[in-house]
Amino acid sequence: MKFQPDKSDTLTITGYGPGWLAVDKQSYTHSLVVSSSGSLQAWDCTRFEDLGPAHFAQLAEADVETIIFGSGNRLRFPSPAWLAPLIAKRIGFETMDTPAACRTYNVLAGEGRKVLLAALVEAPAL
Repeated sequence: MKFQPDKSDTLTITGYGPGWLAVDKQSYTHSLVVSSSGSLQAWDCTRFEDLGPAHFAQLAEADVETIIFGSGNRLRFPSPAWLAPLIAKRIGFETMDTPAACRTYNVLAGEGRKVLLAALVEAPAL
């Protein structure tokens, strides 16, 4: 039996920690939107409290079936009203802390799913 490492032709989260995450071994210290289709962009929020309806309307523009929202260092849920654009487009939405969201994104992207990770990267707690 021959074993081969899993290879993915999509962007992969290769590491994370307090205040950072790595996509394909490139480290970032700001919030990101990562798509299994290969798109990577900064997400304009540094704290959960900075989020608003416009952030989720922006996510609704993506051509994906599921959005994984990493809510930062701990699990927090966005206002249900902010998710209206996603519901209207029938895009699945899951909320989890950012480390769990990174792991879930990797599994779904590795399966070839059309998934987007919106990861809130917060500064480490002092």
